[in-house]
Amino acid sequence: MSRLSDRFAATSAEGRAALVTFVTAGDPSAATTPAILDALVAGGADVIELGMPFTDPMADGPAIQAANIRSLAAGITTAAILAIATDFRARHPAVPLVLMGYANPMLRRGADWFATAAAAAGVDGVICVDVSPEEDDSLGPALRAAGIDLIRLATPTTDAARLPVVLDGASGFVYYVSVAGITGLQQAAQTSIDDAVARLKAATDLPVAVGFGVRTPEQAGAIGRVADGVVVGSAIVDLVAAHGTQAPAAITPYIQSLAEALVSARKVSQ
Repeated sequence: MSRLSDRFAATSAEGRAALVTFVTAGDPSAATTPAILDALVAGGADVIELGMPFTDPMADGPAIQAANIRSLAAGITTAAILAIATDFRARHPAVPLVLMGYANPMLRRGADWFATAAAAAGVDGVICVDVSPEEDDSLGPALRAAGIDLIRLATPTTDAARLPVVLDGASGFVYYVSVAGITGLQQAAQTSIDDAVARLKAATDLPVAVGFGVRTPEQAGAIGRVADGVVVGSAIVDLVAAHGTQAPAAITPYIQSLAEALVSARKVSQ
């Protein structure tokens, strides 16, 4: 059992979806990121995705693109991100931590180096946006050998023929990208999310978390009634942009509002 599987099992036993949160490492600075991560945990985040900034974040909308630019301008490095992860693991031994990003920063020193370093830092999972399942051998074997979950993305365009390829070798959870587009700008109709989650859960025993466009407690609650997890990213990144080094004080109550919505969501539907 991994921290991810343990956490999803625990939230399922509690009758709620897991709250999966995303922030960009190094935004507004590497020194502030630990306090932001602590604010997420204090608010009730179940899983944290820590974004690895990249110069060409093709899947991300304006909010996370701007966060990448701020972080890189502030001098963030892969070594600094791994140090942030190491310190987070010491403070929060049970909270799953996932690195999310693109192939270039993960592979520039080789997959084995990245996987070994991530495991040593206490990282539980990796989402690599631009490595397709067909290119699994570029990163997947190294992660699995290091005991790190490789979390795959499914989208509205992942048809029945390709879904088995996406699921083959996936672990931790399946991240359903609810819109065919970039992060933060739109949200899919709830009926399409309901249908997609049902289709994915019929094909895998892995937890299914839904993201892209989730901002309000109401949206989170609606998704949490059917999905195993709800992913919120751009809305948190917007708080960091607005509040800078004071962001932790704004983040904790916002996360609490999302967590409370997930606790009550399935009770309302019963």
